[in-house]
Amino acid sequence: MRELSLHVVGADHPNRGGGNRRFEILLCTPGEPVTLVPEPRNPVDPHAVMVLSARGVQIGYLTADRAAWIGAMLRQGREVAALFQQATPMGAAIRVAFDGAVPTLPAVVGAEADPEPEFWPDEVPPDDWE
Repeated sequence: MRELSLHVVGADHPNRGGGNRRFEILLCTPGEPVTLVPEPRNPVDPHAVMVLSARGVQIGYLTADRAAWIGAMLRQGREVAALFQQATPMGAAIRVAFDGAVPTLPAVVGAEADPEPEFWPDEVPPDDWE
């Protein structure tokens, strides 16, 4: 089974019909499905592949180096399943699998994996807080 993680970029650009891509990324949860949509009429890149959240809101595009390859697979009718993996500084990461396979998310490492973070905000502001 072949699967890999791909970057989603362009999160700082507004969506055509309004809406904030970064906000939509914050609403995404790891493992929820995302949809890949080739955009052959994209004026910047005819190989562009748009990424839509499970709610149908655009969260960005695949990077140009992967878009041509994934877009060609989609146009040929190959099945490409995709899941939201995580938010990233550039936008997001998604996990894809091919030809009927179901993508699996890699294990989370680092601070995100800590079930008991060391910092919790105060429930009430301190008395000297103005």
